[in-house]
Amino acid sequence: MSLKSILPSFARPTELERGGNPFFSLQSEINRMFDDAFRGFPSGASISGLDKVLSPAIDVKETEQGLEVSAELPGIEEKDLDVSIVEDLLTIKAEKKQEQKKEEKGYYMMERSYGTVSRSIRLPFAADPSKVSATFDKGVLKIAVPRPAEEQAKVRKIQVKPAA
Repeated sequence: MSLKSILPSFARPTELERGGNPFFSLQSEINRMFDDAFRGFPSGASISGLDKVLSPAIDVKETEQGLEVSAELPGIEEKDLDVSIVEDLLTIKAEKKQEQKKEEKGYYMMERSYGTVSRSIRLPFAADPSKVSATFDKGVLKIAVPRPAEEQAKVRKIQVKPAA
């Protein structure tokens, strides 16, 4: 449903109110482009480039053995990753450092970009950190968090029978 369809009529300028002004349509188009460009940023993200903190996309899958967590971390190297677990809180942190130099006849350009990626997930159980395993391949971090033995004993499947 379009937001314009639920706005009161006085909030939507008509052709007569715009007066056929070409700048009005240009401004509308620029506003739409900026809205589309920044729609994917999380609410806490800074786009100023000074101190970026972004949250990576994470998938969490619960299995009988525990949890499988998958995080997308493109452009990050394994040495810059920090995965920790404290009781029932799993935290993924990484720093992204990027430098670009360009020298050509008549000019020199150097750009630096630094950012921190951080995400914490509250687990449904207190995990044993010594049994948690993690792999990192092609920008995807996969973490296996096994369910503690006492938690596995609590889970019991109930057979569902058809009504008589």
